[in-house]
Amino acid sequence: MEEVVGGLWHRFITARADRRHPEAAVRLDDIERTAGTLFRALGGDGGLRIAAAAESEHGARRGWLSRLAGTDERVAHACRDDETLRLPPTLALFAERSLNRDLYLWLIALAAGAPPQVDDWLQANQQATLATLARYPGFAARYRRLVDACVGLRIAPTELSGGEAAAEQAIRRALSEPGSVAALPPARRPPQPVPLWLYPSRTVFDHRSQRERAAAPANTGRDTIDARGKRRSARREDGNDGRDGFILPFRAESLLSWAEYVRVNRALDDDDNPDAARAADDMDELAIADGGGETASTIRFDLDLPSAAVDDIPLTDGILLPEWDWKRRTLRKDQCRLTEYEPRDAAPCPLPAGLARAARRLRHQFELLTPSRRWLKAQPDGSEADLDACVRQWTDRAVGHADGDGGRYLKCERRERDLACLLLADLSLSTDAHISDELKVIDVIRDSLMLLAEALGATGDRFALYGFSSLKRSHVRIQRVKRFDERHGAAARGRINALKPGYYTRMGAAIRHAANLLAAQPTALRLLLILSDGKPNDMDHYEGRFGIEDTRSAVIEARRQGVRPFCVTIDREGADYLPHVFGVDGFTVIRKPEELPLRLPMLYAGLVA
Repeated sequence: MEEVVGGLWHRFITARADRRHPEAAVRLDDIERTAGTLFRALGGDGGLRIAAAAESEHGARRGWLSRLAGTDERVAHACRDDETLRLPPTLALFAERSLNRDLYLWLIALAAGAPPQVDDWLQANQQATLATLARYPGFAARYRRLVDACVGLRIAPTELSGGEAAAEQAIRRALSEPGSVAALPPARRPPQPVPLWLYPSRTVFDHRSQRERAAAPANTGRDTIDARGKRRSARREDGNDGRDGFILPFRAESLLSWAEYVRVNRALDDDDNPDAARAADDMDELAIADGGGETASTIRFDLDLPSAAVDDIPLTDGILLPEWDWKRRTLRKDQCRLTEYEPRDAAPCPLPAGLARAARRLRHQFELLTPSRRWLKAQPDGSEADLDACVRQWTDRAVGHADGDGGRYLKCERRERDLACLLLADLSLSTDAHISDELKVIDVIRDSLMLLAEALGATGDRFALYGFSSLKRSHVRIQRVKRFDERHGAAARGRINALKPGYYTRMGAAIRHAANLLAAQPTALRLLLILSDGKPNDMDHYEGRFGIEDTRSAVIEARRQGVRPFCVTIDREGADYLPHVFGVDGFTVIRKPEELPLRLPMLYAGLVA
């Protein structure tokens, strides 16, 4: 009976204390495309991605009802850094849905002109507000409505005392008259959260092991993202080797609570924990350590860990390529070593039986694109006389017209398609992932290469097939499947069939090498098709913004060489970063990976039409 009454009271008091308006809520997912477009249209950094912010304890004073119910302790602050703009995953502050949407739009406009890192949070937000209102006067009326609505939700200064009341008055004045407040008065508690302002990014962490930290300079880390897209603050802890376990004194009631990380070697449960994500929501900071054993299942967090210190010593042997350092805004020479080789254990083989029907249909369709001979009339020279032209000229002379200089011969000419295509396939470790019970990403890539090669073989177009993966900057691997001067046949099919997932995705170096190969082709159109399943990344510094900016630099260099890059990706988040890398018309996202083998040849036909 006690539990029943307690549950009823908890539901009642929580509902009374909840100040949100679920019926008017606006989710970040609902305006994801609008957010990215608006941010870049207002002059925001095109390389930034937009992600959901994680909740954290704000420490400010709450109303008595919230304190009684134990709610409103955490809030998701909007913030930005050099790589990410983080916005609350859901806004339900106001009873009007239009106001919640306007708050998203205002935060996006504010972030477009605000610096990524600020020292003086109060002054930075006031100056960013003034700059935004001056640059975009249309936001003024929307901003005033948001200020009035936000002030109505805050605890009045009359209900506060001392420094807290003075700080609240200063914040209200800063909202209504940006630039009028120089500093906040000291107070015992932090001020109440201000939904209209950007907050500083959280302190980040170092993910390297103790041995790696000793061999490299200190480096900061960054938040993490869980499987639901929320950013999380975390720290790296050294794992336990099993030799220093000990028993801690404890109270029995603490067994059912979540506490701070303690370095004790505990047994791991192989079953999925359905409450793991909910427990993580209650923690301000996640402690991450490398375990000493293997488990059948894990808590699936997508950890965006920081890289080790940048190793920028130039290399001296192999195929050396430059790399773009986006922080220093410079192209570093000889930063990547590339090795080109053929897939191992590649025995010649026929076309797989499961693809035979689709290949026949594609060959029939692409044969219509095959160059054919045609007769040109009225030519000054040729292999045969043009009887129509001769009769027309004889008639003109008979009626007294001047004899023209028109040709009297027929000439047979073959119209060639003056193009070359190189397909560059991502063979990173992520292609070993399953897209269904029977199919992996690498299987889809193999089938796509098989069908595209059969289709292009029917047209006679010059084409080459390559794959790539990487293991740091010193080991970028290019797998040569078919060269331009090689005829497609059983040998090339065997190499396609022998393709296997490699390591990571250093896309910039692969694009530079492929562009160099294409630039050597004596054709008018040089098409570079990049087939990928995710973002550029590697296990050194090549991740996040660094990988994206280097890939963008490689694409720009390829266009200067007369190469036309086009990316085909099965990454559903590709629309967030690919416009910055390839341009709005330089990529396409395949939502259903299993459709890639049939759609890729059609995309090629559209690009070269």
